[in-house]
Amino acid sequence: MDEDTPMPMMASEPVIPTTLCYNCGAPLVGSTLCNDCMKTTVDISQGIQREAVLNFCRDCERWLLPPASWTVAALESRELMAICLRKLKRLNKVRVVDASFIWTEPHSRRIKLKLTIQDTVTNDVILQQTFEVVYIVMYQQCPDCQKSFTQNHWRASVQVRQAVSHKRTFLHLEQLILKHNAHNETTNIKEARNGVDFFFAARNHAEGFINFLHTVVPVEVTKSHELISEDIHTSTKSYKFSYSVKLVPICKDDLIALPVKLAHQLGNITPLLLCHRVGTSITFLDPNTLQTADLSSKIYWRAPFTSLADVKELVEFIVLDIEPTGYTNGRFILADVTVARASDFSGDRQYFTRTHLGGILHPGDSVMGYMVTGTNFNNPEFDKLEQSRTYGPRVPDVVLVKKHYPNRQKKNKRNWKLKRLAVGEGDRGANEEKEKDRVENDFELFLRDVEEDAELRATLALYKQKKKDDEMSIAETDMTDGETPKIDMDDLLDDFDDLGIDDNQA
Repeated sequence: MDEDTPMPMMASEPVIPTTLCYNCGAPLVGSTLCNDCMKTTVDISQGIQREAVLNFCRDCERWLLPPASWTVAALESRELMAICLRKLKRLNKVRVVDASFIWTEPHSRRIKLKLTIQDTVTNDVILQQTFEVVYIVMYQQCPDCQKSFTQNHWRASVQVRQAVSHKRTFLHLEQLILKHNAHNETTNIKEARNGVDFFFAARNHAEGFINFLHTVVPVEVTKSHELISEDIHTSTKSYKFSYSVKLVPICKDDLIALPVKLAHQLGNITPLLLCHRVGTSITFLDPNTLQTADLSSKIYWRAPFTSLADVKELVEFIVLDIEPTGYTNGRFILADVTVARASDFSGDRQYFTRTHLGGILHPGDSVMGYMVTGTNFNNPEFDKLEQSRTYGPRVPDVVLVKKHYPNRQKKNKRNWKLKRLAVGEGDRGANEEKEKDRVENDFELFLRDVEEDAELRATLALYKQKKKDDEMSIAETDMTDGETPKIDMDDLLDDFDDLGIDDNQA
């Protein structure tokens, strides 16, 4: 083609206009901000709170779950994480990728969360961002705890009573309640005359507590109710329920005179017996033959009877001579023993009897027992027993109950302890100091029973006593009698309250 000949015109390609990022100048298509600048300038967590408040009830240790429910949640648990996430507004607009707790001081009343979220922005660009949220723990009483601090605000009450002169049965029942957590639903516990009152916010909680009592002690329950309010338009009524629970007035180690007819029904056992155990039924022991008999709660309440004497009337005796007969029943060994009263010990007045303590008694030991001869019991069943031709000549002069350790101090330093219920004190009247001393003395007697009775100890929860070094040295020298019963440290539980650890986290 000739040089002067002009070139033919060709179709030109369409020119796409180029848009530059206004922040860094990078070429863009269809947007005004590049992806890198979008990650640094766009805040997808905008509108999500950086601070929030958590409400915590110190009495029941529950957290407020919006809008109005209270739930139990341990620190740094999944339940507490769910409560924290529900407190944040607009969090449901984004996707939560990760959430974790940041450690804070336990006393700071602050809880920190580290959240990682994702969201889609312009041109389907997915952004991911991490930030922290601080929660301030505010103390607030839940409605249930507010009711517990309000006078007479309860829906059901269980009034437990026992007509005895000591509280050893109630102390045993208290330990069973603590071991099985039967008091968790109570709103208040208050001491009353001859017993304790338990208050509940709901009727079914009170009935559940009564079912527990039926499984541990023989009781008789009487129910009553009182109308609080009534809606005449809907025929809706509101009641308060009261349950009167009566415990059998018979305790461990009591001296019993059974009705003769009832003794025949229980395997023709001798009517003069010792109460060996009180559980779902009453177990009696004949110290002369080692024969045992169980009396159910229903049979007892058909024709109730009382004990001849209780542990307050025990007398100390000194063992002069003892000879086993060779007959045994479990851990009991039948033996013929000669004793004399420790108060007038001269050897002139001696008593010969049989006892079930042949395996632990030796000449020179002290033993506690009931003085039957010369004692006016003022009991019609015992009078019939003495007048009976069959059983009258077989009534012993002395009934021995348990071995005594006179060298043991009243309040020695123990390496174990028992937990107690938070019971509100009732009105003890003018003899408040005297009543307080009596309660402390009953508790000391119960602790001695726990030390001496392995079967009783197996039903309770015993905890290690945390002591200082100087207290431990005193405790080691406090027991001067080598035969004084002691509890093995391997049988004790660790008390997490003393270690500063919550039972729910342990």
